[in-house]
Amino acid sequence: MDEKKPTITKNEYELLSEFRYALRKFLSFSKEEALNVGLTPQQHQALLTIKGSEDLSDSVTIGQLAERLQIHHNSAVGLVDRLVERGLVERSHKEDDRRKVYISLTDKGNELLQKLTEVHKKELKRIGPELNHLIQHITNE
Repeated sequence: MDEKKPTITKNEYELLSEFRYALRKFLSFSKEEALNVGLTPQQHQALLTIKGSEDLSDSVTIGQLAERLQIHHNSAVGLVDRLVERGLVERSHKEDDRRKVYISLTDKGNELLQKLTEVHKKELKRIGPELNHLIQHITNE
């Protein structure tokens, strides 16, 4: 039985290429903005992960942070150590489970993340229509 392979058109390749280019431009923008405020892109992502955690306490465990950033546990520990040194996050324990370490933003960390997020929202508003256009064309081909 001869199965027919799906055909990908030149236009689909062009759209996917443009989409990846738009994403890369946004990530480059994000990297530069993080560096402008003295953070590495990974530190910015860590702050965003902590603030955006699903737990209402705005805290996350080291393991959850490692998972969200797709890094090893020991790398997450080092990342948190550097953020603690800068006064951007703090460690704590819950009363019911002293084994787990929770990470939360300090006021300084919240302020810095808010500045970065405002700039990112402006950029997303600017490029959003282009991204939406590309996604619609890629998924409707």
